[in-house]
Amino acid sequence: MAQPRTVAELAEFLGGVVQGDGAVLISGLAALENAGPESLTFLANPKYASKVAETSAGAVLMAPGGDRYGRTTIEVSNPYLGFAKLLTLFYTSPHEPAGVLPGAIVSDTAVIGTGVSIYPGACVGRNAVIGDRTVVYSGAVIYDNVTIGEDCTVHANAVIRERCRLGNRCIIQPGAVIGSDGFGYAPDGSGYYPIPQIGIVVLEDDVEIGANSCVDRAAIEVTRIRRGTKIDNLVQIAHNCQIGEDCMIVSQVGISGSTKIGNHVTLAGQVGIAGHITIGDNVLVGGQSGVTGSLPANAAYSGSPTIPHREWLKYSMVLPRLPELKKTVSTLEKRIAELEKSNLICQEK
Repeated sequence: MAQPRTVAELAEFLGGVVQGDGAVLISGLAALENAGPESLTFLANPKYASKVAETSAGAVLMAPGGDRYGRTTIEVSNPYLGFAKLLTLFYTSPHEPAGVLPGAIVSDTAVIGTGVSIYPGACVGRNAVIGDRTVVYSGAVIYDNVTIGEDCTVHANAVIRERCRLGNRCIIQPGAVIGSDGFGYAPDGSGYYPIPQIGIVVLEDDVEIGANSCVDRAAIEVTRIRRGTKIDNLVQIAHNCQIGEDCMIVSQVGISGSTKIGNHVTLAGQVGIAGHITIGDNVLVGGQSGVTGSLPANAAYSGSPTIPHREWLKYSMVLPRLPELKKTVSTLEKRIAELEKSNLICQEK
């Protein structure tokens, strides 16, 4: 953990403004409820503002204009982001290079950069290229002809298959598989003939792949995850997909083959996406939605099949009342039938 710092120093680091005593010494970070006099906490959601009055924190990170309740504060436009940066400052440090440790298996033809760490039980194949300061943990397998950029982290038991390419500062969490075969088969009578998947996966700079997620190699060309996209645990991305920049793809999402996803798209948990469709920039898809067709940009969608989110909210309000509405409709139908019968009798008379 980093050395203690004053509130004023932390405000300068974040580009924030101190309200109160800038000389208060901060040695760590904590939640509002658990923070002590030497801790800094944060308020990201205004509905918890009253807890600022109750916290024992030495200082509070918050947005400008809120009630300080007499506390020392650092005001920043995005407290949540500020808190994340301070967590990095206090609790993370650069990885100390360890070199190729005994028990690691590294091909004689692999090209290993400076400051690299390869731990026991890791395997690096022929003609692989590992960039400077990259860390490969135990049990990770780097196949032949893989290229990994600088400052990457490949965690335990991750697999990066042949010829796939990673940019700089990529993070591959434990058990993730990059470049597994796409699910491609040609019907062959009563069986199926496997189609060789000869393409690759390319992860651009600053991409993170969560634990036990799979990104399939393309059938012929490239499955590509563009710069800055973050993929949660247990996500499946099929062959030939193109994922844009700065997307957030949450756990248990499944994306079928040859789908194109724009920039800054958020797919909430358990979203399922059909193949060969396009999702525009800045789209948000709500949890457990089923996307069966292309979605225009700059909108939010929910449901299965997906509809605009506002319409889905109305639909969701009606859904629990369907049994009651069905009963009402049946009663009305019966009354209308009786009235029509009565009217017909009157006409006959």
